[in-house]
Amino acid sequence: MKNRSSLLTLKFGAVFAGFCWACSQTPPAAAPSQPTPPASAAAQGVPAPLVIKDIGLQTPESILPDPATDTYLVSNINGGPLDKDDNGFISKLSPDGKVIALKWIDGASADVELNAPKGLGISGGKLYVADIDVIRTFDATTGKPLAQIKVDGASFLNDVAVGPDGTVYVSDTGLRAGASGLEPDKKDAIYKVDPSGKLSTLIKGEELGQPNGVFADASGVWVCTWTGTMYHVTADGKQETQVHAPGQQLDGLVRTADGQSIVSSWEKSMVYLESADGQFSPLVSDLKAPADLSYDAKRGQILVPLFMDNAIEIQQLPQLSATAKTEATPPANATAEAK
Repeated sequence: MKNRSSLLTLKFGAVFAGFCWACSQTPPAAAPSQPTPPASAAAQGVPAPLVIKDIGLQTPESILPDPATDTYLVSNINGGPLDKDDNGFISKLSPDGKVIALKWIDGASADVELNAPKGLGISGGKLYVADIDVIRTFDATTGKPLAQIKVDGASFLNDVAVGPDGTVYVSDTGLRAGASGLEPDKKDAIYKVDPSGKLSTLIKGEELGQPNGVFADASGVWVCTWTGTMYHVTADGKQETQVHAPGQQLDGLVRTADGQSIVSSWEKSMVYLESADGQFSPLVSDLKAPADLSYDAKRGQILVPLFMDNAIEIQQLPQLSATAKTEATPPANATAEAK
């Protein structure tokens, strides 16, 4: 525990440098030109964002609306993304940013193992958490630990998405610790867990381009990558429909009911909206390290973890309200009840 602040500062620097290095090793093809940043929120008649900070969050990576309790769950890595230090935790917040339980699920507890939690999803009353090379499950109501699903060969389990039938999908970004930070290890994959708890591989290979954010629907899985591409993987594991986003270092991904994607880019410090015809426009700008975002369809607002700032930014998006009202399936990387 000596000089913890200094160690964490060095660790975060290494993580960020490693992310940038990994991206520079596998540059995507030419991407669309950078759109003009949007006018200020006030100029568009949009309320100023709610920034939740100084509440004890520690490297927040993913945020998940839980419709059953009308709360937000936040995964906190609390250290390095590959450190098996058993000090990660899951926070529970109210939609207006108040802390209900900072460490609702706490790796420091004797009965909980949680190292570097990232993506979150709820299916069949269970909370699924991506944790390096294990998919951990907890009771979604009580937080009590349940099964631990070891993923043999996994190196960097990252995001979680839940399909309409309750199938859980988990991305492996294919990264490992290197001399100067994180580096590719060619283990890129997307795994799935069926409602009975059976684990299998949906697709695997370097051609996945370091998959990060995932969103599942009846057609399969939509994916954004650290190298700046977005594509679809069919339910039987075929990769298709690849496009290039305006920026690289893509992290969070959600899709609206009318086929638009919302995606965050660390490189551009931006959240983009991709229309159904493949055009990108900025939604929220000036976000440092925007991680695994989510969308609260009930309130029409985007939820963005700020990985480096130990904060969450919530921005109202009235332009998506009509979509939210007609949404019939879970709008984020989040929630489904098993059939």
